[in-house]
Amino acid sequence: MIRPIVLWGSEVLETPSDPITKVTDAEVKLVQDMIETMYKAPGVGLAAPQVGVNKRIMVTDTTSGEKKDHLFTIINPEIVESEGEQFEEEGCLSIPGFSAMIVRPKRVVLRGVDLNGKEIFIEGSDLLARAFCHEMDHLDGRFFLDRLSFIKRDMIKRRIKKLIRQGKWE
Repeated sequence: MIRPIVLWGSEVLETPSDPITKVTDAEVKLVQDMIETMYKAPGVGLAAPQVGVNKRIMVTDTTSGEKKDHLFTIINPEIVESEGEQFEEEGCLSIPGFSAMIVRPKRVVLRGVDLNGKEIFIEGSDLLARAFCHEMDHLDGRFFLDRLSFIKRDMIKRRIKKLIRQGKWE
């Protein structure tokens, strides 16, 4: 089921997500919905808060579904290693129409659990590392906007607030 993507300004996006203690059928269904929603959007990653659920779950696929082995589901992810630096443009499904140049690690290793509750380690570099870090920010109640200078962040937030006042932020 495709779920609506929650937009900037919603409290669930600004709240750190709760860890999952046991993977149940509800989490499996949520992941299926998140994957379907991510592909429909289209996006390369999606965190549970972006569909209104305050749980530490993220899905990523930098191939947009073209390569089945590039779809990653990670529950309770944490970055255990990072190195290098990349400076690229980044956008967000919860902030449609806005993007900015953001510094992220060039390579990261995540530790988490899969849908079977088994501990996993996943290494990502370049776009995958960026997607992992972006979704981790969502799980921590942050946005890519939080990584911008005050002036750039304020400028984008003012434009969004204007869209909200005009009823064009839905």
